Amino acid sequence: MKRNAYRIDKAGSISRLKNVTEALPEPADDEVTVRVKAIGLNFADLFAIKGLYSATPKQSFVPGLEYAGIIHAKGKNVNEFDVGQSVAGVIRFGAYTDFLNINKNYIIPLPETWTFEEGAAFIVQSLTAYYALFELGNLKPGDTVLIHSAAGGVGLYANRIAKKFDAFIIGTVGSNRKVELLKREGYDQVIIRDKEFGKKLSAALTNRKLNIVLECIGGKIFKESFRSLSPSGRIIVYGAAQFSNRGKRPNYLKILLKYLSRPKVDPLSLSDKNRGVLGFNLIYLWENHELMKELLQKILSLNLPKPLLGQVYNYSELKNALAKFQSGETTGKVVVKV
Repeated sequence: MKRNAYRIDKAGSISRLKNVTEALPEPADDEVTVRVKAIGLNFADLFAIKGLYSATPKQSFVPGLEYAGIIHAKGKNVNEFDVGQSVAGVIRFGAYTDFLNINKNYIIPLPETWTFEEGAAFIVQSLTAYYALFELGNLKPGDTVLIHSAAGGVGLYANRIAKKFDAFIIGTVGSNRKVELLKREGYDQVIIRDKEFGKKLSAALTNRKLNIVLECIGGKIFKESFRSLSPSGRIIVYGAAQFSNRGKRPNYLKILLKYLSRPKVDPLSLSDKNRGVLGFNLIYLWENHELMKELLQKILSLNLPKPLLGQVYNYSELKNALAKFQSGETTGKVVVKV
């Protein structure tokens, strides 16, 4: 069969994405063919397109990590799903298309009351938040949690999950216009990041111990967050927004300067102050699909509100959606309808 896809032959710029028609083989024995109805955008997409992500394929590839859609066909070993069933799924690149083949282990049934757009906004953000808070952060009831990029998909999920365990949540954003969203979402304190971030954080904490930080900003924000950690506190690095830019291609000189000046942590200071720095990449969960599905079931069992959609674009506007997404002006999840 034929499919339409956004393909990039050589990573380096959004402008290199080409809309192409190409052949798609029949699904293998353990695969399904999904008719994609919605695509979720992630910063990993941008980093891969610009060649800044270590997992970026060296050859021509179709970007995109998550999607929702309808099973169009299935292999002979697939008994858990039916043709015509609505699903949400992840793929190690390949979601920017209208049809894709994927192993049955990487899809889940779409909850009955969810739209395809909501399904495409679920897996990556919720897994990132849950894994950071529990598998690495060891969240306990009543902990104090600092969440950077709090109005994004990961930040919103992390707040909703942590609130289920009576955590005190401090969220940070880069502009005033995102503050009201965080208040509606139930954040206990909201900080606008600026040169006074350290003082603002101290004021927000009052006498509380800072147990967990979800960090994706870097630079001085990382330093102040780490300095404020209580004994036994953990800072979980889940992104690297400091290396992102708003142009179609990377500014390699600026990236190099930021890389060379990035915060360094002395291992001796960790034991001296009894603090920890951890990081992770969801590719690890791709390689451990049984754990991934187990965590997704735990998340769904929390009965959280549906994913918060931000901007929704049409498939023909995918490049515009990427440009808007990387601007840092969006809230919630940016989704593309197919």
